[in-house]
Amino acid sequence: MNRASVYILISSVCLLVVLGLVMLASTGFFVEDRSEEAYSMLWQQGAWLMIALVAATTSAVLPYSFLYRWRWWIYMAAIIGLILCFVPHVGITVNGAARWIGLRAVGIPLQFQPSELAKLACVIALAGWFSRHEPLTREFVSGFVLPGAIILLPLVLVGMEVDLGSAVLIGAVGGGVMFIAGTRWLYIAPIAASLLAGLYGVIKLMPNRVERVMAFMDLEKFKDGLGLQQWRALIAFGSGGSQGVGLGNGRQKMMGLPEAHTDFIFPMVGEELGFFGTLLVVVLFSLIIVMGVNIALRAPDRYGKLLAIGITLIMAFEALMNMGVTTALLPNKGLPLPFVSKGGSSLLFAMIGIGILVNIHRHGLSGRKNDLPLTRRRRMSAVSHGSL
Repeated sequence: MNRASVYILISSVCLLVVLGLVMLASTGFFVEDRSEEAYSMLWQQGAWLMIALVAATTSAVLPYSFLYRWRWWIYMAAIIGLILCFVPHVGITVNGAARWIGLRAVGIPLQFQPSELAKLACVIALAGWFSRHEPLTREFVSGFVLPGAIILLPLVLVGMEVDLGSAVLIGAVGGGVMFIAGTRWLYIAPIAASLLAGLYGVIKLMPNRVERVMAFMDLEKFKDGLGLQQWRALIAFGSGGSQGVGLGNGRQKMMGLPEAHTDFIFPMVGEELGFFGTLLVVVLFSLIIVMGVNIALRAPDRYGKLLAIGITLIMAFEALMNMGVTTALLPNKGLPLPFVSKGGSSLLFAMIGIGILVNIHRHGLSGRKNDLPLTRRRRMSAVSHGSL
């Protein structure tokens, strides 16, 4: 099972990526103006895929100890990227959300979503922290307050972008890594409750988010307004039945389902490929999660274990949240379906995450310890001097 896990992982990802390209070809034609450039989004996604494959291969080949040594630089790069979202002529605001940075002001049609980097950067930094300070994991300051601050800074910045879905994801993944690392649940539980209360307060202070929650609770009433996406998504799933209406024959993409090629591509799978198509997607993500946990359990050191479990949690939570939104089990949050939805930043960092898992798997098979400063002598030195 250990040797087979990486092949199952890679095969599952490949199937999801292929499915995403096929569904983008099916839905993208109706998003564009049906001109000769109607499939330009497919070519853009293909270009991002090539970049993502190179990045994934690099992250699979380079020893993951590299990430440990550069963890704070990666973390700071993510923070700077999030701050740039608020800089005029650099940050790009769409539908009231400042989630992207770009170079359009200088004529380069390229944009990037820093929150995707922030998710991975938080996991890299947290795994490094709990590896460096393993003897202090269950203490209040070193095991809870300081690693909590690592999560809080990007979480606040992403929340200020009005990207509550990604903020919730960062908090959930960070909390999961802390709990698995050994942080006392008595410290985590009150903060989790406070964050939920704070999220409720933010929703109340943002009328658009309040309306989304109201729409989620009564989709039929708001089916022509803020509940339109989820209402049409349910219709898509229902009309697909078990066999689907056939690839390319989906009707909801023609009837104005917003973001049918990005956040709401899962209902299009259900409509065109039916129950068995959606079941395949669920099974593939389940395999990715199981294989990710298997790799984490067999990692050769504590850093590899926490890094692998953190990456697996990102993919698990993001997939669950997207499926929950598109099946109207959760309020609309605007998160993509990893590997399937259109989005260059999402695809890039999801593939980098897979490359890191492959890297950890390789070192787990060889049984070699990475060149990390994790000996008992250095750990105790770090504890006594308080170094990061």
